[in-house]
Amino acid sequence: MDPAVLDKIIEKLIEVRSSKPGKLVQLSESEIKQLCVASREIFISHPNLLELEAPIKICGDIHGQYSDLLRLFEYGGFPPNSSYLFLGDYVDRGRQNLETICLLLAYKIKYPENFFLLRGNHECASINRIYGFYDECKRRFNVKLWKAFTDCFNCLPVAALIDDKILCMHGGLSPDLANLDQIRNLPRPTAIPDTGLLCDLLWSDPGKDVKGWGMNDRGVSFTFGPDKVSEFLAKHNLDLVCRAHQVVEDGYEFFADRQLVTIFSAPNYCDSEACRKKKQVHDVHKNVIGTILYFEETTVSARLGILLTKK
Repeated sequence: MDPAVLDKIIEKLIEVRSSKPGKLVQLSESEIKQLCVASREIFISHPNLLELEAPIKICGDIHGQYSDLLRLFEYGGFPPNSSYLFLGDYVDRGRQNLETICLLLAYKIKYPENFFLLRGNHECASINRIYGFYDECKRRFNVKLWKAFTDCFNCLPVAALIDDKILCMHGGLSPDLANLDQIRNLPRPTAIPDTGLLCDLLWSDPGKDVKGWGMNDRGVSFTFGPDKVSEFLAKHNLDLVCRAHQVVEDGYEFFADRQLVTIFSAPNYCDSEACRKKKQVHDVHKNVIGTILYFEETTVSARLGILLTKK
């Protein structure tokens, strides 16, 4: 992709941060298709299980809330001043899905080695056909453009390992996950199946009252208890599971004696009470300053700092 075209796209996308929230950015269909094609090539060239290093900021669901995404960057630092890992669910339900996903794809193309995007369950044609992204693409452009995004989403990586100690994904654990090579070997491009490892990585949830594996109220995948988190971390010599996928009070919530953390980065999501508070960016850093939660059971002193971004 022409670097000058890419820079112009990014400039147009971020210049609205000084405008009233909700202002649309007028990109051309050609520009957006270039973003889809160029980012798809990068995604497919990278492994399905990304291996990353701290310091890196980890963000949860965004769901088309573009003004909140811009605010998140204002607090956490615009790329490339900070490295980022986003855990999926960039589209659906929000009002500016196109601006949101276009800026994220543009940054991925511009800074491929310190800006990372994982796949969420809404980066799937059968889901975002229903919950808003398809309708926005059709209203502002056409169905062909939505299909170009689908081709791109089908190549997104699904998990990341930070400093060999923190496993990140959108959803959660799977009864089919025996070793991390299974994630590395998942095929791409692919749609998200209704069952199996890929489905669980994007759909499963922790359950406080669950022991082992349980039914999921979503009607898809499973819930898993604190015992399964402890068992998984011990088996794979990991310290923490970091995931998104659920609306949680204050934008983050610990589980299983702080062996798992859920992050949600879309404030006022569907006007829910749990998201009427603050938006969170989670900063994993070897020498982090500010608010720090120490995981004493770790062997590499992995630390999770919480940077609160005000609504």
